[in-house]
Amino acid sequence: MIACETRGLSVAYRVDPVLRNVDVAVPTGAVMGIVGPNGAGKSTLIKAMLGLVPTLTGTTTFFGRPLERVRQRVGYMPQFTSVDWDFPTTVRDVVLMGTYGRLGWLRRPGPDEKQAAAAAMDQTGVAHLARRQIGELSGGQRQRVFLARALAQQPDLYFMDEPFQGVDARSQQAIVAVLGQLRRQGKTVVIVHHDLTTVQTFCTHATLLNQTVVSSGPIDEAFTAAHLRATYRVGETEHGFFDPSVVARPEAQPQPGAQE
Repeated sequence: MIACETRGLSVAYRVDPVLRNVDVAVPTGAVMGIVGPNGAGKSTLIKAMLGLVPTLTGTTTFFGRPLERVRQRVGYMPQFTSVDWDFPTTVRDVVLMGTYGRLGWLRRPGPDEKQAAAAAMDQTGVAHLARRQIGELSGGQRQRVFLARALAQQPDLYFMDEPFQGVDARSQQAIVAVLGQLRRQGKTVVIVHHDLTTVQTFCTHATLLNQTVVSSGPIDEAFTAAHLRATYRVGETEHGFFDPSVVARPEAQPQPGAQE
């Protein structure tokens, strides 16, 4: 079964094309890494799929339906650089926001929602920061708080935009552990990622993107040296470029989380 699928997606900012005729299908239960160079349109792709930026052409469905029909089944973790960290609110309140979608505008969070938020903070290792203002947090802590907000929503499909950006080793390990837990639960994850050396660690599928899709599918088929060179436009005579075939692929076992 396909968790989400986009066909013929094209996006331009003013007159500059960003994405051209993109086709991507993400199977249910997959961890799909969106990989490509800076300016390739990786973040734009997931924002366009979620209706956060306008598109020129194309359609996207989620579990076979338009987003508005299944919005509660879809969670989104934005880049932390797009967030106003000066806004005066606590970690607990931010995480609790993840439950608002299923409540509607007129209901306040109750015991069930508070329990979901508490569980998400425990899962990401930020429970001890619950009363802290978000502006006081480190980069890694901020990423884990926004991951906790997405977890509190309890969706079936997660979109994560550069969750490892600006994090330390402990936060990276905690995020990888959460990805392993989501995979075991049968959840689907679409993750924008830039570190080629770790894509094979936690992704089951990959989409290599540079304005158009170079390859998309299971990790062993899509994430190859030839596809990477085409994506990053690296010539065959250029030595030293990353080759996934020479990197030992670890077993897909969750790593123990760690707290800052």
